[in-house]
Amino acid sequence: MKNRQCIVLLSIVFFQNGLAQNNSTALNFPPPETPISIRAVKTSTKINLDGVLEEAGWLQAQTLSDFFRVEPKQGGHYDFSTDVKILFDEKNLYVGVFCRDSLGKNGVRVQDFRRDFTFGENDIFFFQLDPQNLRRYCVSFQTTPLGTQRDVQVFDDDYKDQDWDALWSVKTKILEDGWSAEFSIPFKSLRYAPPKAGGAPLYWGFTASRLARRRYEQTVFPPIPQAFSPYRMTYAARLEGLELPKPALNLRINPYLLYNYENRTLNDTKLPGASDPKIGGDAKWAINSHAVLDFTFNTDFAQADVDRAVNNLTRFNVFFPERRQFFLENSGVYPSDGGSIYPYFSRRIGLANSQFNAVAVPIDVGLRFNDRNEKRTLSGLYVHQRPTDDQGGANFALARFQKNLGKQNNLGAMFTYRFNEAGSGLPSNYNTTLTADFFLRPNDSWTINGLWSGSRDESLSQLGHAGNLYAGLNLNDWYAGWATKWVTKDYLPGMGFTFGNNVVHHNPGGYYIWRPKQEKSLIRRADPGFFVNYYHSASDGKFQQADIYLFPVYLFFRDNSFFEVSLYPTWQNIDFNFAPLDIPIEQGRYFYTPVLIQYNTDQSRKLSGTASVKMGKFYNGTLLTLNTNLRIAPTPHAAFTLDYELNRARSLGQKDEDKDVHLYSGGLRLALNPQLQGTVFYQYNSLDKTGRWNARVSWEYRPLSFVYLVFNDTRSDLGMDRFRTTGAIAKMNWMRQF
Repeated sequence: MKNRQCIVLLSIVFFQNGLAQNNSTALNFPPPETPISIRAVKTSTKINLDGVLEEAGWLQAQTLSDFFRVEPKQGGHYDFSTDVKILFDEKNLYVGVFCRDSLGKNGVRVQDFRRDFTFGENDIFFFQLDPQNLRRYCVSFQTTPLGTQRDVQVFDDDYKDQDWDALWSVKTKILEDGWSAEFSIPFKSLRYAPPKAGGAPLYWGFTASRLARRRYEQTVFPPIPQAFSPYRMTYAARLEGLELPKPALNLRINPYLLYNYENRTLNDTKLPGASDPKIGGDAKWAINSHAVLDFTFNTDFAQADVDRAVNNLTRFNVFFPERRQFFLENSGVYPSDGGSIYPYFSRRIGLANSQFNAVAVPIDVGLRFNDRNEKRTLSGLYVHQRPTDDQGGANFALARFQKNLGKQNNLGAMFTYRFNEAGSGLPSNYNTTLTADFFLRPNDSWTINGLWSGSRDESLSQLGHAGNLYAGLNLNDWYAGWATKWVTKDYLPGMGFTFGNNVVHHNPGGYYIWRPKQEKSLIRRADPGFFVNYYHSASDGKFQQADIYLFPVYLFFRDNSFFEVSLYPTWQNIDFNFAPLDIPIEQGRYFYTPVLIQYNTDQSRKLSGTASVKMGKFYNGTLLTLNTNLRIAPTPHAAFTLDYELNRARSLGQKDEDKDVHLYSGGLRLALNPQLQGTVFYQYNSLDKTGRWNARVSWEYRPLSFVYLVFNDTRSDLGMDRFRTTGAIAKMNWMRQF
């Protein structure tokens, strides 16, 4: 009880101090009452997409150059100027950009040719479109000086779907005084409504941004406060002058042909494997500007990345993100708390957990419908999962409704239904959830959201429920927030994920953002602060765990390298069977304060690395956790990574055990260009003596049409049993858009 009172008192003191210092709200300037107007120009000249803005049409286009600095400081002079021009013809929207850099080729920072590259590691230019003028949704098109592509869907500047892929093209050119790019976005790749006869003039929302990575200078157009991202479309300019073609049929088909070979052995004895061809595919039909129907049959995800091994030291479940393309698009319309509670989590479809790995289960057919406009969102889903030797088939269904209120608020509801068919000695079973959620943004600085979800499972006698409440204030020089999450003992989402059961988690905290006045300062920003994590049982309020994450040293340097020193005062109540690193911990109460020291070098350099060490008492013993990463990228055509994690336990657990657990990972990426790339990945975990190889070659022979060659090899030595799975996959898909 004393622990809880101490933590609540610290939280109250923090919020009182934060509110007393709320004299900087002016830095978060509001959106303009009348947005900036910019104009797209129709060109009769054919645009040869080569990265050079030399066609006559570019000379006629309006030049946008009045960018606004947001990094390293808000406002003021910036060193890297940018010119943007916008054209269109009957089929495409063109965006041309010239990014000045006096060092030319020597100033370029690009790590590799990977599509959907990591933001912050490369020079980048990107722009956002809001073709439906929702002011709370956008699609973003991004490129580096080498022409690598990244596209993102963003909802309310709060949820980013970074795995969404659209059909578009970009070419770039590195020049003596900078680099240039030409984007071509087919109108049939965008969702928009044509202007009504006699109605108001047509316009779209538009923002743009550039990151000059070697000095980590970011600028935006039009001006947007530093506390927000360029995806905050309430600040968008009005892109006018467009003459839009009648929306096309907008049908995209994507059939594939695949051959899969799999060999499985147990203690050198061959088990049933696979050796067969497979045909399937996907189709996407944009019924109108705001409604999309997706269809998939005999679905395959051979190209999806493999999961990385994780050694879990906590009492909570580990979240593994979705990696399969069909389930990624528009995933932002489904309610969640962003990492702990998902009433709908698509990885429950088409994957069956086994003692060795997350094993794929074939999907016969899937249908998804999304209809989103400025007033509401409708979504529906149905998937049938094929029966296997270990389980019967399964049916998954979902219905979602969301009502927009005002400029940036919404209320929603969602229903899920899962029916497991009888099979392999298992009876049939059904599971349902009903979820209500809300999102409020009283102004651009405050965000308040939450959800409540109830579940009913045929195997349980009781109903269960879960939910979260969050409020956060995001200003240019500080952040404060409070989140509370809960999951009851009987909450079981058959299509979802939770971080645990019978638990309530309170998480108040925040940090101050300090930026030096000197423009050339070594330190770009410092974010000292703290967050409290307090857990207790949902059924009786019994204390489970608490920690205070104190980070007095949290520094970003001018080159975006990073240094942290933090403390974790931790209280534990172990009243269940718990064995981190397979070391049983005696039940009882514990207190310890580990220390974390972390340093990341400039991640945009050819040689970069990270290192962190967390050390100190751990329950009744000690634990040192060391994580290191080395990345060597002498050229964007080749990059090598090496990761190592060590968990060194001493005098830990019921038997005062000493144990070292090693996790080794290595990767190699080779690329001829953005279209032809190959990767090799290996990982070995000494805890379960499991090693896995994954090698793949991908050739994008036309936009979003690929040839894949994939090899997988997994070996586990579980004491008495040795298990090995080897597989090879050849796959070709053909994307066609009408």
